[in-house]
Order: sequence, then C-alpha cells, then structure tokens
Amino acid sequence: MKLKRLSAALVAAGFATQGHAQLGQNLSVDIRSLALGNAVTADPPGVSSIHFNPAGLTQIQGLQTDVIGIAALFNIEREFSAPPGFNVFGYSDDPIVCNDLPDDGNNLCSDFKGKVVDKADGAGLFIPGFDSFLKFPEGAPITAATGGIAYRPPGSKAVYGTAVYAPLIAGFYETDSSDPSSFLGEKTAIERITYLSPTISYDVTDTLSLGVSGGLSYTAFNLDTQLRFPNDLIGVLRLIDEEVCAPFRESQNIITDILLLGVCRAEESVGPFKKFGSLSLQLEQSASPSYNLGLLWQPSDSFSFGMVYQSAGAMDLKGKFEVENGRGVQEIIRGLNSSVTGQIVLALLNFPSNIPDKESGLVALELDYPSHFQAGIKVKPTPDLQINFDVGCTDYDTWENFKFEFDRPISALQVAKLISPEVTDQTLDLPLGFQSSCSYGVGLEQRVSDRLVLRLGYEPRNSSIPEDKRNTLIPINNAQLFGTGIGYQFDPDTTIDLTAAYLRSRDDIPANTSSLANNTGVNNLIINPYAGLDIKTKTDIFFLGMAYRTRW
Repeated sequence: MKLKRLSAALVAAGFATQGHAQLGQNLSVDIRSLALGNAVTADPPGVSSIHFNPAGLTQIQGLQTDVIGIAALFNIEREFSAPPGFNVFGYSDDPIVCNDLPDDGNNLCSDFKGKVVDKADGAGLFIPGFDSFLKFPEGAPITAATGGIAYRPPGSKAVYGTAVYAPLIAGFYETDSSDPSSFLGEKTAIERITYLSPTISYDVTDTLSLGVSGGLSYTAFNLDTQLRFPNDLIGVLRLIDEEVCAPFRESQNIITDILLLGVCRAEESVGPFKKFGSLSLQLEQSASPSYNLGLLWQPSDSFSFGMVYQSAGAMDLKGKFEVENGRGVQEIIRGLNSSVTGQIVLALLNFPSNIPDKESGLVALELDYPSHFQAGIKVKPTPDLQINFDVGCTDYDTWENFKFEFDRPISALQVAKLISPEVTDQTLDLPLGFQSSCSYGVGLEQRVSDRLVLRLGYEPRNSSIPEDKRNTLIPINNAQLFGTGIGYQFDPDTTIDLTAAYLRSRDDIPANTSSLANNTGVNNLIINPYAGLDIKTKTDIFFLGMAYRTRW
C-alpha cells in the first residue's frame, strides 16, 4: 500500500511542471520550512536538506523518500494615478490616467480617471522544450509537486541523496495588451529549477556533520512587453508634428522638405503616450551548475547550530527575440528619408534608413544566479517547545545589470542609442541596480503528543531592489511571510506535514522616483513607461501544501 501511494505521488510529480509553484525565492522548496519561516538551517527538513543544509541528511536512516505537493492562490495589483501637476513635456493626456479621447486637439487632460487598478490575470511559466509561455486559468490556484530520495547504507557514516526543487520561480501575465501593466511585462517569467542534485552528507563525529551537494538547474527568462516611451524627447516629436508641421500639411514642397527635414511627410507621428511596438524575449539554459556546502552541529537534544553556503550559478542564457515596430516611428524615418536634409541627418546619426514591421533573431544574456549564505540555531527551552532562528544574506549585487546581446543591429536600438548610454546597435544594458540583502526568519514548533506537532513561522523579506529602481515587473519587494502547519506521525516510518502560509508585499513608487518606472526627462527612455505617474503595487499569495515523507 505504501508503494502504491509513493508511486502515484511520483507520477504526479513527473507530470507536474516544477515551476508551477509561486513567486519568489525559497517559496516552492519544502512545506515544513515554509511553516517555520524558512528558519531551518539548524533543523533541516528531510530530503529537502539538500537545499537548506546538505549536512542535515545525516538525520536520515536507511532509505527515505519525500514527495511534496503545493497549491498557491495569488493576487497581484498595480495602481496608477496622476499626481498634481502631472505632465510630460507639457502633455498630460496619458490614456492610462486620462478619459479624454485620443487626438482631440488638447494637450492637457480635462478628465483624469483617478486611481486606476490593474490586476494580473493569472500565473504563467516558460515551458522547457516547447519555447512557449503557458498561461494558467485566471483565478485558479496553481498546483505543483516535487520530491527527492536519500539513502544511508547500513553502518555507514555517509548519506547520499538527490532531489528536484525550484529555488526561484516567478511568472504572470496580462490578457489585454492595452492594460497599463502590459507596458512593463505583458508576459513575464523567470525560473530556476534544480532537476539533479547529487549530495553526500557525512558524520564527522557524533555531534558534527558536513555535507555537500552539486546541482544542475534549468534556467529560463521570458519577457513579452508592449513598448512606449513617455519622455521629453518624444514630447518634442509630438510638438513638431502638431504645432510645426500642421500649417504645412496641405502645402508641402521641396523648400519645406529641406527646412523641416521631410519629417512633416510622415502620415503618422509618435508621442509620449503612444504605443511604439512590442518586444519578446525567450532565453534559457538547460544545465547551470552550482553547489551547496553545509555544516550541522548538534551537541545536545536541546540545541543545534547550522549554516549553509549556496554558491553562485553561472547562467549563459541563449534564445530568440522578436520586435514589432509601430507605424509612427516607421513613418518618421520614411519622412526623413524623403528629404535630402533628412537623409543627411539619418546618416550623421547612423540611424536606419528603413524600419521594418518586424525584426527577429538570436539573443544572449550572461549573469550569475546569486550566492546565498545562511546560519541559524535550534533551541528547545522545554522538551516539547522548539524555537528556530535564522539569518541569511543573498548576493544580489551580481544583478547590477542585465546585458542583452543581439546577433544583429535592431532599428529601435539604433535610434535609442542617441540618448541612452546603455544602448548600442546590438546590445541593451538594463541597469537593474540590485543590492545584496539580508533577512531573518523565526519558527516555533510545539509538540502536542507523540504523533502531533504544531508550527508557526515568520519571515520578513527585505527587498534587494533599491528605491530608485522599483518597478511593476517585479511585484514582490519588502514582504512578510507568515506560516503555520502541523506534522503528524502517521506510522513509525511515515510523517505527513500540512502547511498554510501567506505572503504579503506592498510598495509605493511616487512619481519621478524610479528610473525603471516613472522618471521624467530625456535620458529615461528604454524601460520607463509610466513617466510622471504615481505607482503602487500590492501582492498577496496564499499557500496550501502537504509533504509525505516515508522510510523503507
């Protein structure tokens, strides 16, 4: 009967995509850890010790298998509003916050919407091997299963194991490309799924254990986003179209073409609030190596100390891109190319002479998955009460920027490089400016009987994104994780853990405070779609999970 239960669970795990769990780091690894605020370095959880502290495998006798199932229901909201005095180069008729009809001849909005709330429609992930983004049903909980196995030979001081888990995963989507949030991630996913983690843990003494695990992980980054560039330079182009070119629309000649560079021949212009096109990036790496080192010291039943170092993982992502160019920018270039003086300007600026409807090719991104160090203690002030406390730091400094390298020049980059130092004809350098962050977690475990224990956990999660880089693409910044659960000894060899947890995150990005969201000016061009707007983000994630652990 036990074999049937285990087989069914492993089949479910095999058909479930490991990344279908939740958003964020260490939220889809182990159920017991989630209930204890991830404060388990000195109290590693079964086979999941491979991730949290590989030295903890020495607590396993014989053959043990763990199967973990989890479901998550989440709500992600972005709120946009126009502060007093809102404008971009004198224009305030942004359709995100303005009810005025487009192209009504007024530069200033006469009817602001107030607070505009845009809710993510559902979760989604990039599917390995299919080069596609999978959308889950709107409002439905997401379910996943992971598992692992560990074995201590009779009389051996060493324990061996491997597990499948997802240390980092996030993904969500918008169904309507006109939704405000689609300008910074219509479909977004970042994934790191460890599918092979050979581990050895060794009892150095009766109280001291060491462990090391190697890992091979699948890594993916997917971004589909609509593009718009509400900055002062684009405002100048709108001004030229509406104020300078308007008197010459019906009486253009060679003289006006020479003086006005031919730009007035464009049948459609651009503006700070108009859509410029769209960008799609799909990158992945099938085998990114890393390792974990762990130490566990247990001098008594009432105290233990543990620490773990999780190495950086080199990620050499490769994939494909596609850019759709809007008609406005195509017409501007066509107009310039129709005039001798316009052609001279195009040549001097090294702009393309023609912008196609679509551009596609190959793209690469090299970066490191951040290293992490964590240490903690387990204290039992009474035989039935246990307190866990951990402190950990993650080296997100390695994500200072994301530099995308394309296999060919891209028209939009050839234009953008004029005012953006992060751009060349074939590269796009996104200055994320992530910072290393540290946080703590605390967990309580109360034994009620020989079979039943109760758990509580709390983990305040500090953001690694500085104030001037906050954005709506990453909806979890400073957050609080609350966990609760029970452990039940089903029989002498089998334990069942049940967990319910809640993650809460709130962020406020006032106008002109983030160069990756809402700064105004000339040089904030590439990723700055909400210039001048106030932004707030709200994320709530609810977890339910079960772990089935059995010895053979």
